[in-house]
Amino acid sequence: MSSLVRTERLRGEPPLLVPGDPYSVVVLLQGYAEPEGGDAVRADGSVTLVLPQAWGPASSHRESLSEDGEAKTSLEEAARGPILVDTGGPWAREALLGALAGQGVAPGDVTLVVGTHGHSDHIGNLGLFPAAALLVSHDFCLPGGRYLLHGLGEERPLRLGPGLEVWATPGHGGQRDVSVVVAGTALGTVVVVGDVFEHEGDEDSWQALSEDPVAQERSRKRVLGTADVVVPGHGAPFRVVREASQPETKDLGNSRQDSVVGDKEPTVHR
Repeated sequence: MSSLVRTERLRGEPPLLVPGDPYSVVVLLQGYAEPEGGDAVRADGSVTLVLPQAWGPASSHRESLSEDGEAKTSLEEAARGPILVDTGGPWAREALLGALAGQGVAPGDVTLVVGTHGHSDHIGNLGLFPAAALLVSHDFCLPGGRYLLHGLGEERPLRLGPGLEVWATPGHGGQRDVSVVVAGTALGTVVVVGDVFEHEGDEDSWQALSEDPVAQERSRKRVLGTADVVVPGHGAPFRVVREASQPETKDLGNSRQDSVVGDKEPTVHR
């Protein structure tokens, strides 16, 4: 028996809340990429919030991150509060602040910002979070700019907490792209991938935007092998559905089929 993979878009508009234990995932802003004629494209990246179940606005007071520990300890400390994965472009500043406020999160509450890669539509608002630790691509620093080595690699993810990891997923922006993996949600494992996937059904377009298509193909297969939900860089979140197929089936692989309404949907906050 082999596995046939299909995808189906999640219904609803941001903010999309996928509850989980010990972490919930909130897609705050949905990325987009809209051709404007010629070679021009108007685009912005998705912005996602990862919230520890134990955190709430009433517990937003926090102690400064320790500067005496190693990267592993510092990352785990930073993951005890709200984690932002990508920040959108600087033109989305007010939309980002409003989306955070809608979740009861102030910029000063965010303890860790993960930038999946260094493009301006994904890390354009880092300046809103000077009190947060930053993991941008493979560079990790504490507030104030103290950089720590961590050893992230394709065979060595960074563990931030129970069921919460950062993976090296190279390809789109080069060798240093990362994704955030959140297990234990109501929809299974959610992977926030930056531009490893531009959007659902991007099979005919992602290669043209990739700095290393071979590495990105490897990253895409790895994500599809683990994720139940993918949050792409420039489109709606989508489910990954795996179905058993008979050996004689000829069109095995990562194929996209028509959407099928699932039996569970995320909570949609409007």
